[in-house]
Amino acid sequence: IIIIFQPEVRRFLLILGNTTLQGRTNFLRRWLDKSLGNSEERQAHVVEIKSALLRMSKEKTGALLVFAKSLTLQNISNTYVEVDARITAGLLESIFNKESPLHDGAVVLGKGRILAAGCILPVSESMELPPSAGLRHRAAVGITERTIAVAFVVSEETGAISFAAQGKIEMALSESRLTELINQHYEV
Repeated sequence: IIIIFQPEVRRFLLILGNTTLQGRTNFLRRWLDKSLGNSEERQAHVVEIKSALLRMSKEKTGALLVFAKSLTLQNISNTYVEVDARITAGLLESIFNKESPLHDGAVVLGKGRILAAGCILPVSESMELPPSAGLRHRAAVGITERTIAVAFVVSEETGAISFAAQGKIEMALSESRLTELINQHYEV
């Protein structure tokens, strides 16, 4: 059929190409630019989050970061201070500074922003948690038991970084494992 209608098929493709090529090129370019921009922005956020967690770990500054995924703040906490700021290591570190009034609560990250700080989270009552798990660890597990959110915890006593998801906790993460988990769970 293609051989028989070759001239008509060729003419159709030329007409189609000439009339829509410009529109498709612009659409494709815009889509690629957006995807690349999101990818670059996402990678910059991953670096900032990882940098903040590692520095707080080194300085034994207790911290609790929650990745909201597709959840709203109301799904995560009833008590919080809305921040809506760009994700930077410096801002995350200053929120968890012991002198900050927001340092005891969790910080919620979502939609490529720091959404809120000072969040009071539900605490897990699981008996499977190790005795060394403090209130931050129990809150991290608690929020992941009730929602699809994931959480990173920096222990104030040991400086160890832990990860909670689906009601389970992985403690004492290596730097490479931390990078892997942030990349796997962070969404712009």
